[in-house]
Amino acid sequence: MMELLTDPFGRVHDYMRISVTDRCNLRCIYCMPAEGMQFQPHDEIMSYEEIASVVKALAPAGLRKVRLTGGEPLVRKDLERLVAMLSSIPGIEDISLTTNGLLLPTKAAVLKAAGLSRVNISLDSLRQDRFSMITRGGEVAKVLKGIEAAEAAGLSPIKLNVVLMKGINDDEIKDFIALTLNSPLNVRFIEYMPIGSTTDAWRQTYLPLERVLEACREAGWETEEAHPPAGNGPSQDSRIVGAKGTFGLIHPVSEHFCDNCNRLRLTADGHIKACLYWSDEYNVRPLAGDPEAVRGLFRKALAGKPHNHEMALALEKKAQSHTPTTRRMSQIGG
Repeated sequence: MMELLTDPFGRVHDYMRISVTDRCNLRCIYCMPAEGMQFQPHDEIMSYEEIASVVKALAPAGLRKVRLTGGEPLVRKDLERLVAMLSSIPGIEDISLTTNGLLLPTKAAVLKAAGLSRVNISLDSLRQDRFSMITRGGEVAKVLKGIEAAEAAGLSPIKLNVVLMKGINDDEIKDFIALTLNSPLNVRFIEYMPIGSTTDAWRQTYLPLERVLEACREAGWETEEAHPPAGNGPSQDSRIVGAKGTFGLIHPVSEHFCDNCNRLRLTADGHIKACLYWSDEYNVRPLAGDPEAVRGLFRKALAGKPHNHEMALALEKKAQSHTPTTRRMSQIGG
């Protein structure tokens, strides 16, 4: 039995989030700066063959679950080809996708046929004017059609990711939870994280997730603990009594879940990130095709993985022990 991908704190890593592009067809305010991004040239982005070779090298060391992210992964041509390549690798048990949903009407069925298990769809407002402001021009109706396409294709469970922002969309909490009453959706409220942030803007809109439970009480909804839907996420899941779906709270800032971290990240340009928040990176792309060397670099990345991030200290403007990343979320992979 090959040694598992373990860090100095005994955490076994069996899950990797792989960004396939830094490009996106939206410009969300928490993901990209207002002035836009300088996207990487195509020749600096890992090929599907390189990505598959890295995953194939890690599967014997215990990698079991893979999530494809971006940018917006569906803007990358023929993503279903990569899904098929990954699903054929012995040991890989689950392939999921994080997407804004805009392209799912034409892609959901072919992705499912290629081996995709499930999707997380980003949706931060149900109101067109507000959705357009948050995404800098998106149409919420197209996302809703994407959700329908995912359901029709049999992708399950479907999780909706809502980044909760004070003064922006926190008055829609009840509207989002209401979606779970008659549909088996999992709505996940996520705290706004300071990834690549160089200003105080995120502090002004950061909101602890106790507000979600307060909104349930205000609506007169009785909640109960729910079994988490499939996946490796840190969400604390609940259900309105009698509802078909669930809602979850993901609070990386106020109650970090680093003790149980099992995830690695691979950026679109081939850099290993053992922790989302810190700047440490290792370029694995030159080693693609050499399984032993790939595993060795991942083990090196894990050997230097800190016990936890320090986003809460950033919120309080206190000194931190390491250097936070300057990459934006679209450059790392959501």
